[in-house]
Amino acid sequence: MALAATAAATALLLAACTTGPSGTSASSTAAPVTGGTLVYATGDAEPTCLDPHVGGNYPQALVATQYLEELVSRDKSGAIIPWLATAWKESSDGLTWDFTLKPGVTFTDGTPFDAAAVAANVAHIQNPATGSSTGYLALSKVTSVEAVDALTARFTLSTPDSALLDSLTQPWLAMESPTALARSQADNCESPVGTGPFIVKQWNKQQSISLVRNDNYTSPPADASHTGPAYLDAIDWRFLPDSASRYAALQAGTVDVIDNAQPDTIIQAQKNPALSYLNAPRPGASNRIELNSSIAPFTDPNVREAFIRSADVNDAVSSLFFGTATRSYSPLSSAEPLAYSEASDFTYNQAAAAQLLDAAGWTSRTSDGYREKDGHELELTFPVSTNQSIPAEQSLFEQIQSTAKQAGFKIDLQPMDLSSWYAALGTNSYNLVDAPYTKVGPDVLRILFDSAGTVPAPSGYFANHSQVKSPTLDALLEQAATASDETQRASLYQQAQKLVLDGYYILPLYDQQNGYLQQSVVHGLRAMPTVSTPSLYDAWVQR
Repeated sequence: MALAATAAATALLLAACTTGPSGTSASSTAAPVTGGTLVYATGDAEPTCLDPHVGGNYPQALVATQYLEELVSRDKSGAIIPWLATAWKESSDGLTWDFTLKPGVTFTDGTPFDAAAVAANVAHIQNPATGSSTGYLALSKVTSVEAVDALTARFTLSTPDSALLDSLTQPWLAMESPTALARSQADNCESPVGTGPFIVKQWNKQQSISLVRNDNYTSPPADASHTGPAYLDAIDWRFLPDSASRYAALQAGTVDVIDNAQPDTIIQAQKNPALSYLNAPRPGASNRIELNSSIAPFTDPNVREAFIRSADVNDAVSSLFFGTATRSYSPLSSAEPLAYSEASDFTYNQAAAAQLLDAAGWTSRTSDGYREKDGHELELTFPVSTNQSIPAEQSLFEQIQSTAKQAGFKIDLQPMDLSSWYAALGTNSYNLVDAPYTKVGPDVLRILFDSAGTVPAPSGYFANHSQVKSPTLDALLEQAATASDETQRASLYQQAQKLVLDGYYILPLYDQQNGYLQQSVVHGLRAMPTVSTPSLYDAWVQR
């Protein structure tokens, strides 16, 4: 009841902010102003490479949305709409897709955008030397791309892929100039070349990225608010990892837009008429703690369930997020229509946790109150990426650590930077992990829970961190990925989610938090209906 009351109160506050419909910030009725520089301050990790083909994480997607474009996009209802491709057709057997491309488009280095460029981009993503993870996994069923003619690209698949169009909407599969891709990876990481409304001018490491308008821009997605070049002259994209400093800069007017705001900051901002909030939860997976079932003690399902029963998530979400987040009981984001929940699997119950641990043989306690068995403490390693978890989320982990201790779990929270966090996962040095994964559509379940997901991509990253290896689950996910009937597909994905939840492989928390606080001088900022990254193409400033 306390959570519901808090959420209701906050809903009233959020309703008062100037957030427009469908992921678009409210704008005045005045005509857009051309010119000026918008200052954007991000709290996400600074990318190590500005080419989202390499690796493929959310910080890359945030900035790449400004200079790279995809073959297709989505509208506010989730329907696939044209972008660099104007039409597409699937063969009757589902093994080929023909994409008709928008004519007259060029990359900002003058290279034509054509079917050969599409083939070169897919080859780049699939080349192990590129080190892709997100894009590589999304294209796992694509065996080749050929240029049927200059404006027709044919994708050939090993098996039908019902998620192909969803995958192609994502920044990690955006189109880049083949001429630029032929450079060294270091050069391309410094300044990727796309067809987008802005151009990477200069990257000042650990400080900022300077983006300037593409005056020859002609290729906005079908749902953009205008055509032709962007209104802004330039974007000053700054890296400000400290949340308090970021918000202070916004209040002072030295920056125009910030992301990764703290929950209490969002509530404060609602009281300031000079600020507004654009809420844009990410699609794909919910934010969740994954339990590594490949190593002790989580090889035992009783211990997995005991941990989940010992974690008081509801109180932590209520006290730390002030109603800006709603508790999830699903593997999928609430933005996904096929999300399936099982709240009863996640009831906080210390007595049940104790009984489960007793049944698993963890019957004795150390002097510090931790359970032990055969001389070993019930100890869990939990690496935490400080680049990806905001302070409120890190505090939530500490509250889970405290309530789990009552059951006898010793949780070692290990804050670390992003590269160290990736290394911990790569060496299987974890029992618990919170690993955000954004992908359009329910096919994210295949990435996260199929047995094949325990095998690293060329980047070294693997996505099945709970390390589920279930032939039954694999079969359901494969059937769903190839199903053309929407009702059958929905049923298969529901069955798959139920297996994940009933196996206690994850502890769902809430939707992946994503939102933008902005000065009232900013108009036209929108969150893309794909992966909720900010688009500044339609944005303008009125100083």
